[in-house]
Amino acid sequence: MTTTLIPTSQLAPQFTLPQSLPSTAYLSHLLLGQERCVDAFNLMTKVKNQHLYLADFASIDRELFIKALVGQADTPSDSYLVATKSQNENQDFNFRWQTELPSANVGTIANQNQLYSYVSGQIRRADLIGKMQKTDKSSQYKPGIFASNHYVFIDVESLWKREGLWEFVMQILEQGHYRINSELAPIPLNCKIIFVGSVNLFTHLRSDDRVFFKYFPLLAEVNSELDLTKYSENQYLQWLVSLANEYKVELDLSSIMPLFWYSTKLTEHQQRLSLSMLQIAQVITQANALNANKALTASSISKAIINAKKRHDSSELYAAQSFNDNFINLQTTGEMIGQINGLTVVDTQDASYGEPARITTTVHYGDGEVIDIERKSELGGNIHTKGMMILSASLYRIFGRDAPLHLNANIVFEQSYQEIDGDSASLAEYCCLMSSIAEQPINQAFAVTGALDQFGNVQAIGGVNEKIEGFFNLCKARGLNGEHCVIIPKSNVLQLNLEPEIIDAIDKGLFHVHAIEHMDEAIALLMQLPAGERNEDNDFPEKSLYGLVQQRLEKMAGQDDDDIEPSFLQKILIKLRII
Repeated sequence: MTTTLIPTSQLAPQFTLPQSLPSTAYLSHLLLGQERCVDAFNLMTKVKNQHLYLADFASIDRELFIKALVGQADTPSDSYLVATKSQNENQDFNFRWQTELPSANVGTIANQNQLYSYVSGQIRRADLIGKMQKTDKSSQYKPGIFASNHYVFIDVESLWKREGLWEFVMQILEQGHYRINSELAPIPLNCKIIFVGSVNLFTHLRSDDRVFFKYFPLLAEVNSELDLTKYSENQYLQWLVSLANEYKVELDLSSIMPLFWYSTKLTEHQQRLSLSMLQIAQVITQANALNANKALTASSISKAIINAKKRHDSSELYAAQSFNDNFINLQTTGEMIGQINGLTVVDTQDASYGEPARITTTVHYGDGEVIDIERKSELGGNIHTKGMMILSASLYRIFGRDAPLHLNANIVFEQSYQEIDGDSASLAEYCCLMSSIAEQPINQAFAVTGALDQFGNVQAIGGVNEKIEGFFNLCKARGLNGEHCVIIPKSNVLQLNLEPEIIDAIDKGLFHVHAIEHMDEAIALLMQLPAGERNEDNDFPEKSLYGLVQQRLEKMAGQDDDDIEPSFLQKILIKLRII
């Protein structure tokens, strides 16, 4: 028989790290995994009248990333804005850009000699195009960033919020020039504009703004993760060292492994590493402040991560206290019919943690409806309702193919006073329903998470590490005895990154994690009964769980009349041989 227990080697990511740190750190190393961005940026530099939209994410160090991106491209030649005699009767001269250094007798209006500039916040019109500075005797043009820089990066949300300024920039792109005032000739646009913002806003602008669609065909979407099946640990180590170098932090070799573990925590995947500059930089700078040595050590990294968690775990502590004080009733020992421990994730504004939830089910004679009390009380979200419908479909697929079911079931999350959403409890709810119908107890030392499809396959869920840790912490507070277990979908194993304390307890046999692919495997673990398979007569074995369910359903449908006690009137009619 194939075991469902997960070996300790699969409970956290495994890395093969070098025995020494890289000797060099360059800014270009921060572009690891960003080939799409680099290619799009370099293409923009070669295509006329096409500009770029850089789609980043909240935890990227935007200015550092822009600096690295521009640094890898070829540096354009300086350009000079000069005035030439105009053929237009209404103007004395025209402005034009040239790459040759003007002669001494030709005045230079502006010198485009800066590589790039990034602007955000309260952007003004004069910041972009410049202004005329008047003195008592003359006036002089003070160039804006369009006339001073080859590449102009603009925070798109800052511009979008100011409708007039947005329309002004779109007009400049459409006309190819801008005016300082009505008296001066227009100044040709001679820079590349790169909008920086979210990919959602790019999609919105492409569909709603015709000018944007025309001039921003190039999208450079920043990757937030690195796939270790395509890149090596050595390359990511170079990225870490380069990032630390930019923040003036020196890494010790011992600090690398905890940084890799933390990085996979951020991605929730054993084979992916985070490229979130700010989150990792925050950890290393906080650890550096706690570090007594010149180079950052593993103990300082671990301390910084633990301290960060403590600063945000007040909700988790209050929830744990409610379990300790028995304000919330949840069993972790013994057996119960129609009761199971589900696993939920509570998301606060800046943290999340796992919390067990008691799910109960009752059944009675009815018309085959599975009632979701959370939905009836308007505490169930749409995805949770979808999970309940799939649960009902699974029930009817097995037991209601030839005749309607004559039972009603009520399923509820006990002592839950906030909205429940998601379908990750559908496996637990299904097992609880089977227990209630078959009147077979469930081992309360188990906690279950998993989403079902209509064929009974167990699908991946979110927050698997938080859910396991939440149940482990509760069991640890009550005393680990080797019986406590968590059942998760097998498809979530690649996301496991459990704390060393939990891995140690599993290694000692004090706690267990099972990974399953089908709901029948969960039934066997929870109730110590095989689910059962149909025979040629379409019946389940009597001593299987589904056999017991089938018998109960037949009794509810009145197909088991031999076991029903006749009424007083029926007994008289039987004696008189009328029936």
